[in-house]
Amino acid sequence: MRVRWPYGLRTRLVLAFVLVTALGAVAAAWAGAGSARSALLSEARQRLTGELTARIAAVARELTFPPDAAALDRLRAAVGEQTLVSYVDSSSGGGAERAAEALRGAVRERQRLVWQRIEADGPRLLIGTPVMITAVDGQRRPSGIEVYAVRDLAGTQAQLDELTMAAARTSAIALPLAVLLALLAAGGVLGPVRRVRDTARTLAVGELGARLPVRGKDELAELSVTVNEMAEALQRTVAELRRLEADARRFVADVSHELRTPLSTLAAVSELLQAGSGKLDPVERESAELAVAATQRLVRLVEELMEVSRFDAGMARLRIEEVEVDGAIRDCLRVRGWLDQVVTDLPEVVARLDPRRLDVIVANLVGNALRHGAPPVTVRLRATAERIEIEVSDRGPGLPESVLPQVFDRFYKADPARSGGSGLGLSIALANARLHGGDLTAGNDPAGGARFVLVLPRAAS
Repeated sequence: MRVRWPYGLRTRLVLAFVLVTALGAVAAAWAGAGSARSALLSEARQRLTGELTARIAAVARELTFPPDAAALDRLRAAVGEQTLVSYVDSSSGGGAERAAEALRGAVRERQRLVWQRIEADGPRLLIGTPVMITAVDGQRRPSGIEVYAVRDLAGTQAQLDELTMAAARTSAIALPLAVLLALLAAGGVLGPVRRVRDTARTLAVGELGARLPVRGKDELAELSVTVNEMAEALQRTVAELRRLEADARRFVADVSHELRTPLSTLAAVSELLQAGSGKLDPVERESAELAVAATQRLVRLVEELMEVSRFDAGMARLRIEEVEVDGAIRDCLRVRGWLDQVVTDLPEVVARLDPRRLDVIVANLVGNALRHGAPPVTVRLRATAERIEIEVSDRGPGLPESVLPQVFDRFYKADPARSGGSGLGLSIALANARLHGGDLTAGNDPAGGARFVLVLPRAAS
């Protein structure tokens, strides 16, 4: 499972650094305290047991065996308070009964010094040891005398408590230091990352000359070099594409301009030919009508190409007038002979628009519906205080889902076998809508058929 962090990279980096640094400092502090604690306890034990055995040794050589009560008392007095000295059924002293009870079995079994640390009634060290004597043959053996003593560890415990407090203070100090170091480290790491981000944003808005400074030889420096190489390659590619695009636009504009004059002549000749086609025999009349239709299509194509070239060159401009939108739509349909083929719902609406470009948009949408849809083709006009909406729909097969994303692309035809259009009409209609600050969308009506919706501001600027 992937863990989703709800924080930014800086916060995550600081938290991770603080966590690692703080854990390391705390672990080191407590490890040091633990080591010192063990050393203190070991030193206290060795000191107390050494002192005990030294005192026993100083008196043991003067003892007679079997010892009497006086000898046991001298040994107990030499060892100190809270000491119990026992021999068979005799004993001397007091205050060490707990030590005797806890350690007697181990002392008699092992016949050597035994100790135990307890915490009841404060930290204490219980010590039990047999008194050894040297026989005439030089061997050491137990004398039967056993010494049990209790020694206070309060001083040692105070030192241990101080060590614990020191470890806690060190841990507390480590946290703000870890935060400071984390902020410094995050700044050092995220500074280059921010520069990469800013450079990427600059490249994204089209300033392809942006580059990153390369500092050092670490991974971030390698990233900066890679980004710079990518930007260089992108700049070269975009420059080449722009050059090719400019060449293509210039070619289209030049060809369209060069074709305009001879096409005007052809259009005039075709009109004369069409006017006199009634005097021709059927075969010649059919040929003349084909020539006229082809000439008209060619004229429309050149006009559309010139319009596209103006949009591409950024030379398209609006000529805003106060327009009776319902009347402009009716005029568009009437001029093209479509008024009887289209159902209209056109309330009176006045808006500030470019009437020529509105005519182009409506003509493209209605013409497209008449060619590729099925009757009835409907044009509806709606308006609010801020915008107008023109809907053109038909009852044809509609637009396939695969066509919708590309329907406004230049030269795109859903069915390449269809003739009668250049594939530029809808793209020109969309460009004119956006030039007004509006939009044009395509979809399918729930009742069937294609549906195009033009939205324009009520007062274009």
